[in-house]
Amino acid sequence: MDEVTKIVNDIKQGNIKPIYFLMGEEPYYIDRLTEYIENNILTEEEKGFNQMVLYGKDVTVEDVISNAKRYPMMADRQVVIVKEAQELARTIDKFESYAENPQPTTVLVIAYKYKTLDKRKKVTKLMDKHGLVFESKKLYENQVGDWIKRVLSGKGYGIEPKAAAMLVEFLGTDLSKINNELEKLAIILPQGSMITPHHIEENIGISKDYNVFELRKAIGERDQLKAYKIAAYFAQNPKDNPLVMTVGLVFGFFTQLLQYHGLKDKNPSNAAKMLKVNPYFLKDYDIALRNYPMRKVSGIVATLRDIDVKSKGVGAAALSNDDLLKEMLVKIFN
Repeated sequence: MDEVTKIVNDIKQGNIKPIYFLMGEEPYYIDRLTEYIENNILTEEEKGFNQMVLYGKDVTVEDVISNAKRYPMMADRQVVIVKEAQELARTIDKFESYAENPQPTTVLVIAYKYKTLDKRKKVTKLMDKHGLVFESKKLYENQVGDWIKRVLSGKGYGIEPKAAAMLVEFLGTDLSKINNELEKLAIILPQGSMITPHHIEENIGISKDYNVFELRKAIGERDQLKAYKIAAYFAQNPKDNPLVMTVGLVFGFFTQLLQYHGLKDKNPSNAAKMLKVNPYFLKDYDIALRNYPMRKVSGIVATLRDIDVKSKGVGAAALSNDDLLKEMLVKIFN
């Protein structure tokens, strides 16, 4: 994220704000910025007296302000970090007085995860005026593959599109979880490696042949034998392949296919943009487009809604995951 890079570069150049209010639904960047400030503003010798880490559930806003108003000892500045600051949500407005006139020798970091402050609030405006307010937004699923590619590129690695897709389908959009797995791969594989589906399967435990990505591909190609094999594997490994998630991802595939049918401009660049998919995977949608007419796709979407309800235990108490997966495939292929 460009904004994160700019904040880090500003700190490196000595342009340090007295307040960093880090908020948002995506905790990954909040944690990374907090960690960077914690590790890089003060020297190791200065940290003993001048760096304090507080936790929102253990302190009040008044406690934080009291610590922030202290003067540094034998250093130019002190750092006060408030982690899990969302625990102070009910009294966050009490920061107004401090934000209006922050201590210039203090760097106050407020890590306010999973929530955001209304930018029209006085406290938010004051923090942004005299410090910095950063919002870490959740990435959409179709953006995570590019994020993985950028992170790995920065570490000196490449990744094949299918391998990135496997990570997204298995780990979702949780950047912290994905980054943990990428760091494991960086330890195992030599720098300069191109990460493949085989590496993902061998080191992370995601099957390169039995995953939702391959199931959707088999369905799109009307490869019934392969689809039923994958479904049987899912039924035998329900913890790694939750039925609700499987149905949801297949539903998403056919919803995109319905949208693809309706596109007037099917130029690859426009289609990939409208469907929010990596252009590399557009060929799978082209094959499915030929195999499933628009009317058939509409019927499948309705069927998958019904299967989704059953997968959540409504009206299907006697049906196993295996039975529901088979029912899904029978209705798709018929």
